[in-house]
Amino acid sequence: MEQLSFSFIIPVYNRPDEIKELLDSFLKIPGNYEIVIVEDGSTEPSENVIQQYKEKLNISYYFKENTGPGDSRNYGMRKAKGNYFIILDSDVLLPSNYLVEVKQFLENNYFDCYGGPDSAHESFSNLQKAINFSMTSAITTGGIRGGKKQVNKFQPRSFNMGISKRAFEQSGGFGSIHPGEDPDLSLRLIKLGFQTALIPEAIVYHKRRISWQKFYKQVNKFGMVRPILNLWHPNSKSIVYWFPSIFCAGLVFSIALALLSITKLPLILYLAYFLIAFTLSFVVNKNFIIALQSIIAIAIQFFGYGYGFLKSMFYIVLLNKVPKEVFPHLFFEKKHV
Repeated sequence: MEQLSFSFIIPVYNRPDEIKELLDSFLKIPGNYEIVIVEDGSTEPSENVIQQYKEKLNISYYFKENTGPGDSRNYGMRKAKGNYFIILDSDVLLPSNYLVEVKQFLENNYFDCYGGPDSAHESFSNLQKAINFSMTSAITTGGIRGGKKQVNKFQPRSFNMGISKRAFEQSGGFGSIHPGEDPDLSLRLIKLGFQTALIPEAIVYHKRRISWQKFYKQVNKFGMVRPILNLWHPNSKSIVYWFPSIFCAGLVFSIALALLSITKLPLILYLAYFLIAFTLSFVVNKNFIIALQSIIAIAIQFFGYGYGFLKSMFYIVLLNKVPKEVFPHLFFEKKHV
């Protein structure tokens, strides 16, 4: 294995404040590495912010037309000088030991693609911490996003993902779908013979500047994308992806049974689940308000994802429609620049 040379690839779209916070966290990360920031056609560019860090960090900055995060990452990887690319979202913060953990893991157990977990920083808002709990807890996602147990082969997420230059060149990088471009790339890499891995210690703090409405829209898109990925990669299918839809249908049915005075047992079981989730969130966050908001976040996540999943299954599987024609908002026009 050749000596590792790291390039961080960060697409940004109208988020100069996020870039400033991310670059502040880089100041605490030792080592020789390159930071490649790709401005994806922003109307609020980050160039003035980045200029403040030019003498402190090794930064390359590029501005291009808006073609989506996947294509922007590909653009950045083509421009990068390193032989191993670390892809981050602009709304993350890095702990000071991040690169040490990645380098140590890859030197001892080399993989051409890795992913790491996301977590909430103590400085985050209550809403951000509640959504983080919903998105990362074993009682909700089951560790799909970076827990100890995985669904089939681990599918790294692009908020915290590494890929070797060799794997990027052979795979062609990210496709035009969004969201879902990261598991799509992971599954294509596995087909090419590359292996993916989770680095549990390579944690990022994922800030998620988001509202309840935006959160619903995000998870709804996640649900719509999954049947498309299953169509493209049949080996990735799993009953686990049905769980949010089954959960929501069961909850509605349980409420109906209780209202009709048939039985209250199923509804009691659901209430017990939410009570357990509330308790776990309270233990993790030590905050009553965050624990309550976590219940709201879980409900939004399950219903948003579940509805999107069923809608996509109806059109893609049952009606055999072409994904890009039915859901054009899930695709960017991929450019080669």
